[in-house]
Amino acid sequence: MPETYAVIMAGGVGARFWPRSREKSPKQLLEIAGKGTMIQHSVKRLEGFISPEKMFVVTNKHQRSLVIKQLPDIPEENILVEPVGRNTAPCIGLAALHVRKRDPSAVMVVLPADHMIQNSGEFVRVLSLAADVASRSKGLLTIGIKATHPETGYGYIQYSQKTSENPYASEGIFRVKTFAEKPNLQTAERFLASGDFVWNSGMFVWSAEAILLEMERCLPDLHRELGKIDQSIESSSYQSTLETVYGMIRGISIDYGVMEKAEDVYVIPAEFGWNDIGSWDEVYRISGKDDNGNSVTGRVIQTDTTNSLIYTEDRLIATVGVEGLIVIDTGDAILVCKRGKSQDVKEISDFLRRKKMTEYL
Repeated sequence: MPETYAVIMAGGVGARFWPRSREKSPKQLLEIAGKGTMIQHSVKRLEGFISPEKMFVVTNKHQRSLVIKQLPDIPEENILVEPVGRNTAPCIGLAALHVRKRDPSAVMVVLPADHMIQNSGEFVRVLSLAADVASRSKGLLTIGIKATHPETGYGYIQYSQKTSENPYASEGIFRVKTFAEKPNLQTAERFLASGDFVWNSGMFVWSAEAILLEMERCLPDLHRELGKIDQSIESSSYQSTLETVYGMIRGISIDYGVMEKAEDVYVIPAEFGWNDIGSWDEVYRISGKDDNGNSVTGRVIQTDTTNSLIYTEDRLIATVGVEGLIVIDTGDAILVCKRGKSQDVKEISDFLRRKKMTEYL
């Protein structure tokens, strides 16, 4: 079986986690759920499956030094820096070039750096199965999460249950019928009732060669520009070529750019305690709470306060007679948000960027 490499995507800012998540210290580099940062958890759960020498991290120039500091076992040359963020397709394409250069027959497991997974053993079992199938085929595999409720914050994947058109059905792998964007509640309820939809986790497994071939077919302009980078890897012109190419290419997601157009796409419905922790509401949901339903970190005085998430780094916070709030204090900024509305925190980051208030980003 070909060697398996990991590619960890760690270039995002985590705008929904403002004010804790900033450009230089984003969500994936923070301790959000338990001891250790999210990217450290992402690496640790792969122990025994993929060695640090076969892990690549794709990040940006603002975060590079902190990534290196937090992941000392990963070789520094495996920390790939994008000059500017261009969404997931260019990120994955760049990593695939480096993986293929290292090992032309390699299989790559592509993982976001900011997910929480409770059952690491089952997680690795699913990835190992996917890597085995990817090595035996030219197919593209994605990991779907079995939906437990009609969630409107996730994308969905519909799969075919017909075994006649699926050579891997006996292994619990199904051919993808369609990808669906984040639905409204009524649509999400219909997806859940149908029994053939799973949540889109944003985790992928394929050979480096297979994904680059699909990019050539589905995104020829991007593939052509990636070819210029490929020729410059391990040469003195690599950095200048990388910056020139990233100045030319357009941003596009791997789902929209490739997965929705490719023919041999499969999904593995899985259950391993997954959560993408996409908002402060999710942090509240998974956090330990006191008898009043409050999750509190730091110096907090609470009187007649219920069902709230309160976090402070230095200053004392006092709350009186409030319910269902999210309060996040980082010293230079305070977020006060009603629980259930934290998906909209991204709008604050957008506002700060428009107003060029970059000291808060």
